[in-house]
Amino acid sequence: MIKKILYVLAISLLLMHPANAGSEGSEDLSKSASSTKECFEGVSRAMFKLNHGLDKAIFKPIAKGYRALPAPVRQGTGNAVDNLRSLLTISNNVLQGEFGRAGNTAVRFGINTTAGILGIFDPATKLGFEDQGKEDFGQTLGAWGAESGCYFVLPILGPTTVRDAVGLVGNTILDPVYQITHNTEINNGVVGNSNYSEHNYYYYRGTGAVDFRAKNIESWDSLEENSIDLYASLKSLYLQNRKQKIANSKSTIETQDDSDWEEIDTN
Repeated sequence: MIKKILYVLAISLLLMHPANAGSEGSEDLSKSASSTKECFEGVSRAMFKLNHGLDKAIFKPIAKGYRALPAPVRQGTGNAVDNLRSLLTISNNVLQGEFGRAGNTAVRFGINTTAGILGIFDPATKLGFEDQGKEDFGQTLGAWGAESGCYFVLPILGPTTVRDAVGLVGNTILDPVYQITHNTEINNGVVGNSNYSEHNYYYYRGTGAVDFRAKNIESWDSLEENSIDLYASLKSLYLQNRKQKIANSKSTIETQDDSDWEEIDTN
């Protein structure tokens, strides 16, 4: 476990840009996404085409089927997934030195897990503890001053950068849900440990992905219909959204209005 953390931190340090040392981690939102280099644009476009095909054949139909469920069921499912996801946010809040946000998210988790019946309901918001957004290790690296690195597209997982790809690895280390479901030492010490097996983690992540896709069917269709180059449009939207999240900014994205999107995230 410690070796994994050291390995990710070593890569993180290599990503740091000397000019950003001592900064508070906010990236300049005025920089154009076009300034980000492509690692392998030809391969990325091929991966994008593959993902787009899989979306049309599999993910979008599943999302439409999910949309057929009663709204309270979908709302409760989304709430429960977000509640579990908040554990990863707490870890990254602490790493970024945002202890107030960490406390708020921890209180939200406690209230919604208990009074909200495992996160199905969201009484925390009504009590004044509002959701302050998700955090992941890619955002933490950005807050530490790491440059994004070049942009590329992963199969299934979609758009990312070198920094966010390292962040994906860091997320598995920092996410308590992943550790509980994959750590045999923890499982062997828990009564009825079959409830914590690895497949439950993938059910949780898969449900979150379906919930996200279902919430954004119209937004994606609109982007697809109005884009001359869908690949370039998604790249711009993704990169600028990541800059916003790292800076904890709520300003409108320069080239795309993301207000209709529930979330733009692969972490």
